[in-house]
Amino acid sequence: MLTELSIFDVVLIDRLVLNFSPGLTAMTGETGAGKSIVLDALGLALGARADRALVRAGCEQAKVIAVFSPEAEHPVWALLGQREIDIDPGEDLILRRSVSIDGKSKAYLNDMPISAALLREIGTLLVEIHGQHDGRGLMDVQTHVLALDAYGGHEKLVGTCSETFAAWRKAVSFADNLAKQAQTDESEHLYLQESAAEIDRLDPSPGEEQSLAATRQLMMQTEKLLQDVQSARQTLDAGPGLDAGLGGAIRHLEQAISRLGPNSDDLPIGKSLARSLRAMERTLAEFEEANSALNDAAHDLILEPTQLEQAEERLFALRALARKHQTSVDQLPEVRQDLASRLQALENLDQAQKDAKQKVETTKATYVKAAAKLSDRRQIAAKKLDTAILAELAPLRLEKAKFRTAIEALEPEAGGANGCDRVRFEISANPGTPLGPLASIASGGELSRISLAIKAALAANSGPSVMVFDEIDQGVGGAVADAVGRRLRALSGGAQVLVITHSPQVAARANAQFQIEKSEKQGTSRTDVKLLDAAQREEEIARMLAGAQITDQAREAARALLG
Repeated sequence: MLTELSIFDVVLIDRLVLNFSPGLTAMTGETGAGKSIVLDALGLALGARADRALVRAGCEQAKVIAVFSPEAEHPVWALLGQREIDIDPGEDLILRRSVSIDGKSKAYLNDMPISAALLREIGTLLVEIHGQHDGRGLMDVQTHVLALDAYGGHEKLVGTCSETFAAWRKAVSFADNLAKQAQTDESEHLYLQESAAEIDRLDPSPGEEQSLAATRQLMMQTEKLLQDVQSARQTLDAGPGLDAGLGGAIRHLEQAISRLGPNSDDLPIGKSLARSLRAMERTLAEFEEANSALNDAAHDLILEPTQLEQAEERLFALRALARKHQTSVDQLPEVRQDLASRLQALENLDQAQKDAKQKVETTKATYVKAAAKLSDRRQIAAKKLDTAILAELAPLRLEKAKFRTAIEALEPEAGGANGCDRVRFEISANPGTPLGPLASIASGGELSRISLAIKAALAANSGPSVMVFDEIDQGVGGAVADAVGRRLRALSGGAQVLVITHSPQVAARANAQFQIEKSEKQGTSRTDVKLLDAAQREEEIARMLAGAQITDQAREAARALLG
């Protein structure tokens, strides 16, 4: 249930803290006093669109805090678990929302920042708001199937129906596209063949562009590179020759070591001569390897005159082909595969069309089966809903009314994601009047009561913890308004009910009553809300009965209404 609503700087409200109790709570006041402001503030806390027009004049931001204490089995806990929000069932849920003068808004759950979308999901599970125009919404036949499915608990069946319908329509779209492809002229086929052949002639390989570019760069530097290599070779070959000198030195060292005898390794001089000999041998080997490598390099740099031209020609051809297909050279093999697939599709179009048509029939059959199952469940739910609504209409002084949920079967092609049924609520409010659509049969007052009856019947199945009715009694008075009040009071036995009303009969049935007043101080209007005690309730209901001039007779009538 909603336990507390705090409103700060919203339109005409500067600071307001309301504490709520279980049962039926009425909010009353003069027209224009600000009842809608309270409802707008609650809506903001529940995730409604943040409108900067809600910010009170002269303030930087508006803020609303709503505190709920849902029971442990309330579906909101499952939602929080799915979103990995760690709040223990049994804790209060504190929804906080602010909107600044620049239109930016922030949302919090128990001081944790959350998205407005998640706040809206949570708010939808906690509170069900029925506005004064809900009855007019019933004029839209499309809302009737939604109400029936909500009553019957058809969410999974509707989901399956929607999925199979989407699969069928996707198959139809694919088949239609194939049919259009079948009309493609021969030039498309020729283009695909020529493009594929062009790529096949070049036969690009992965990384070839980078390799060719590097080879081209090398070839363009060949002459200068060859000069550098030749200069290095000439430097090594200059003079008596380093290799000859090293060879002679090695021979002398070997002779000196030999003179020291077989135990030369044990002598210090022998060790030094051996170390020098090994170093010279390594140097000679490195020298010979360097000279050999220079010779190899010089040989590698001797190129055929046409090699550079051939490399450039292939590189430029690959890049031109890539530009033609608006891709990179490395992606050309994938382009070739795509061309092959498109060619295959064209060449096998007849078989593809047959397969697509079979897919259409298969997915259609699956959809029809799902829609039929949903339709069967709707027929069962419709009978139960009719009985439930008729039971609700009787206490609302519509005991002679007839109600029927008419279900018309549609062809699959006329169906949709919600199945193959056209659902319409039909009413006969008076004896002798045939059943017909709400729009043509029900008056304004009757429509309000019918709307309440439908909401009450739906609530019996869905069981929202908090229900808010905004002037659901519009267009009714006297005994009919009293009947509406009685039904709201009965409804509050299973859910917390808040009602904004102009009807004294409805207000008198409430367990608690708030009075909303607008006042002016120093040229500034403000809205205040106060919880009425017994004496104040009597006076407020007397005002609702008599108007500005409250008479003793009005007070007496108010006492009678309050019982």
